[in-house]
Amino acid sequence: MAVSSFFQYHIEFLLLCLLLCTTIFNYSLVMCNNSKTVLCDENEKNTLLKFKYGIIDPSGVLSSWSIKKRDCCEWWGVHCDNITNKVIELSLPCPTIYPVYGDYLDKSHCLTGELDMSFLFDLKFLSYLDLRNNDFNTIQYHGLHENSPSNLHHLDLSNNDNLKASNIFHWISNISSLQYLDLTGINLQKETNWLQSVTVLPSLSKLFLESCGLQNIYPTLQYVNFTALKVLDLFDNEFVCELPSWVFNLSSDISMIDFSLNFMYGQLPETLPHFQNLEYLALHDNDLNGPIPNWVSQLQKLQKLNLASNSFSGPVPTTLGNLSSLTFLFLFSNNLTGMISQRNFHSLSKLKSLGLGSESLIFDFDPQWIPPFQLQFLILTFMSPKLPSWIYTQNSLTLLNIVNSRITLEPLDKFWKFAANQVEYLDLQNNSISDDMSNVMLNSKIVSLGYNNLRGSVPRVSPNVTLLDLSHNSLSGSISPFLCPKTKEKNTLKYVDISHNLLSKEIPNCWMYWKSLLYINLGDNNLIGQIPHSIGSLSNLISLSLYNNMLSGEVPLSLKNCQKLRLLNLGENEFSGVISSWIGQSVIGLQLRSNQFSGNISTEICQFHSLKILDLSNNRLSGSIPNCCRNMTGMISKNESFDSFHVTIPMTNVTFEFNVNFMLLIKGIKLNYTHSMRVVDISSNNLFGLVPSELFMLIGLQSLNLSHNQLMGKIPQNIGNLTLLESLDLSSNVFSGQIPESMSALSFLEVLNLSCNNFEGKIPSGTQLQSFTNLSYVENPKLCGPPLTKICPQDEKLPNAKQMREDDDDNDNSQVYSWFYMGLGIGFATSFWAVLIAVFFNRRFRHFYFKCLDRVYDMVI
Repeated sequence: MAVSSFFQYHIEFLLLCLLLCTTIFNYSLVMCNNSKTVLCDENEKNTLLKFKYGIIDPSGVLSSWSIKKRDCCEWWGVHCDNITNKVIELSLPCPTIYPVYGDYLDKSHCLTGELDMSFLFDLKFLSYLDLRNNDFNTIQYHGLHENSPSNLHHLDLSNNDNLKASNIFHWISNISSLQYLDLTGINLQKETNWLQSVTVLPSLSKLFLESCGLQNIYPTLQYVNFTALKVLDLFDNEFVCELPSWVFNLSSDISMIDFSLNFMYGQLPETLPHFQNLEYLALHDNDLNGPIPNWVSQLQKLQKLNLASNSFSGPVPTTLGNLSSLTFLFLFSNNLTGMISQRNFHSLSKLKSLGLGSESLIFDFDPQWIPPFQLQFLILTFMSPKLPSWIYTQNSLTLLNIVNSRITLEPLDKFWKFAANQVEYLDLQNNSISDDMSNVMLNSKIVSLGYNNLRGSVPRVSPNVTLLDLSHNSLSGSISPFLCPKTKEKNTLKYVDISHNLLSKEIPNCWMYWKSLLYINLGDNNLIGQIPHSIGSLSNLISLSLYNNMLSGEVPLSLKNCQKLRLLNLGENEFSGVISSWIGQSVIGLQLRSNQFSGNISTEICQFHSLKILDLSNNRLSGSIPNCCRNMTGMISKNESFDSFHVTIPMTNVTFEFNVNFMLLIKGIKLNYTHSMRVVDISSNNLFGLVPSELFMLIGLQSLNLSHNQLMGKIPQNIGNLTLLESLDLSSNVFSGQIPESMSALSFLEVLNLSCNNFEGKIPSGTQLQSFTNLSYVENPKLCGPPLTKICPQDEKLPNAKQMREDDDDNDNSQVYSWFYMGLGIGFATSFWAVLIAVFFNRRFRHFYFKCLDRVYDMVI
C-alpha cells in the first residue's frame, strides 16, 4: 500500500509538472504570437511611404513597401531595432551594372527623381542612411538647417553623379552625431566653405569627397580642427595649389590620407608629422617634387604608399625596406635616380603590389635573390634589358605590367609559360619586343602587346582570353589560323585589335566561332577580298573597324543582324554598291569615306536617331541631300558630356576599362577620338541641288563639310543656330548670294572655308569672320570686304565739295599751285635732312624712330 501511494504521489507530481510546462509553453506561444503583432511605428511607416511616393522607382525595388504588408520592418532595405521596432537603418544602394559600351554606368534601374531629406525628421532614431550609386537629380532639405536629425551617424549619398546639391554642407554641418560622410561623385564645385563646415562635426571619423570638383583646400592654413578624423579622401578634385600645411598637422589618429589625382605641387615636409597610426598614404598623379623624406620609413603601421606619377627626385630610401606592414608600394613615373636593389625590400614580407621605374633609376637585383614577398600586382617602367630573374619566383602574380621599356623575354618559352600559367592581366606595351609569335599560346585574360615589333603570324589564344591587343606591330601572313581554330572550344574573347600590322590575304568566313566579340579592329593592314557573311553572327558586336585595307565588293546584308553595332568604320577601302539597309539603326559613328559607294543618300539615314558621326566623303554618291536631317536627333543635343567610346571588362579584384579610338578627319587633320564628336562630312561626291534648311537644325554639330560637290543656292540664316560649330567647309560648290549675317555668332569656329563659290556682297562684319585669312574666301569674284583686299562699293570714299571746287579751277590757278608745291618740296627736303641729322645724333630719338620703322615694316609684311 505504501508503495502504491508512493507511485500515486509521483504520478500526480509528474502530471502537475506536465500541466505547468504546458501552461508555460502556451503562455510563451501566446507571448511569441503577441510579439509578432508588435509592428513598426505607424508614423514611421507613413514617412517611408511618403518617401517612396516622392521618388521614381523604375525597377520596382520598393515594391515590398506596401500598406498591405503591415510591418515596415520587413520591407526591403529597412532595418529596425530588435526591441523598440524603431527604424534605425535605411539601406537602398543601387547595384552596379557595368556597361558593355559607354562611359557611364547603367542607372536606368536605380532610384531617381527628387530626394527630399525632410523625411529624416520623422525617423528620429535613424542612424544609418545609404542611398549610394542611385540617380537622384536634385536634393531638398528645407527646414533641416536648424533641426537636423540627432541620431544619424552614417550618411552615404555617393555616386549620385547627376545630383545637384547647393549649400549641402550648411545642412550637414548641423548633424553633430555624424561619423561617416560619403559624397563621392556629387558636383560640389560651388561649395567654397566645405572645410569649415566639416570641421565643426565633433564625431566625424571618415570623410569621402572623391571626384567632387572641389577647388578650395585652404593651403595656407596651418591647423584644421578635426577632433576625431581617421579617414580623409579627396581623390580626383581640382586643387591647384601647394600641398596644404594643415594636412601634416592632423592628429595622430589619422589612418588614411588620399589627395591623389589633383594638381598639387610642392614638397613633403622634412620633419615627421604626427602620423603614428597612418596606414594609407596616396598622393599619386600630382606634381609633387623634391626627395622622398626619410620619415616615411618611420610610419611603422603604413600599409599602402602610392607616390606614383609625380616629380619626386633623388634616390629611393633604402629604409623603406623596414616597413614590415607595407602591402602596397607604387613609386613609378617620377624622376627618381640611383639604384634600386634587394636592399630596398629586405623586410617587406607582406608586400602584394609593387610599382617601380623612372628614366634614371637603375635596377640592380642579384640574379639569385628570392624576395620575402609574393606579389599579386607588379608594374615596372623604363627597365632594360632583361627582366629581373626574381619575377619567376612569384607564384601569385595576377597582374604584370611592363611598359615603356626595352626588354627582352629570354628565354622566350620560359616567359610565355610563366605568363600563361598565372598572369591574368599582361601588359607589355611599347617595349620594342621583336619576338616571333607564331608558336606562342596566349592564356591571360587580358593581353596587351601593342606598340612593339612582334613578328610572325598572329599567336594562338586560349578560351580564357577576353581582351587581345596586338596593334602596331609587324605581324604578317593570313589571319585564317587565328580566326579558324582547329578546336571548337567556346571562347570568351570580347575585344580584339590587330590593327596597324602587315596582315594580308582574305578575311576567312569563321566569325561564327567568336560570338562573344564586342570590338573588332583589323584596320591599317593589307587585307583583300570581301567581308564574309558570317560577320552577321556576331549579335553582340559594338564596334567594327576595317579601315585602310584593300577590301572590296558590297557590304554583306548580314551585317544588319548586328543590332547592337554602334561604331562602323569601313573607310579607305574599295567597297562599292549602295549604302542601304545593312546599317543598323543603333549606330553612333558611321565612317565610309574614301570608297566607291554610289547612288543616292537614302532617306533611311534620317531614321538613325543615335547617329553622331556621319562620314560619307570621297565616294561616288549623287543626288540631293535628304530634307529629313532633323530626324537625326543624336546631332541635336547640346549636351557637353560626350558619349565616350568606352568599354568595361570586370576582372578578379579589379575592373579593366579601355577607350575605343575612332579616326576622324576634322579641321584638315586626322586624329583618334575617344568620344563622339558630332560630325557630318559628305564632301568630295557628286551631290547637287539646294542644301535643305533642316541640315542647319542639327544644333549639336561641331564639324560640317559639304565641300567639293555641286551644291547651289543661298545659305539660310539659320546656319547661325550651329553655335557649337568648330569647323565649316563649303568650298568648291556653286553657292551664291550673301554670306548670312548670323554666321558672325559662331564663336567656336576655328576652321572656315567658303572659297571657290559664287558668294557676293560684303563679308559680315564682326571679329569672328574677320579673324580668318583671305584664303577662307578666295575665288568668290563678287565678294568684298575684310579680310579681302577688295573694297565694297558702299565703303568707297566719295569726293567732298571742296575737292569738287578745286577740280573746277582754271589753269592759271593750277600754275600758281605748281609753284607753291615746288617751294613746299624744297622746304620739305631741308626739314628732312634736319630731322635725319637729329635722328643720328640723338640716341633716344633714334631708338624711337627705328622702333616705329620696325612696326611699319611688320605691318607691311
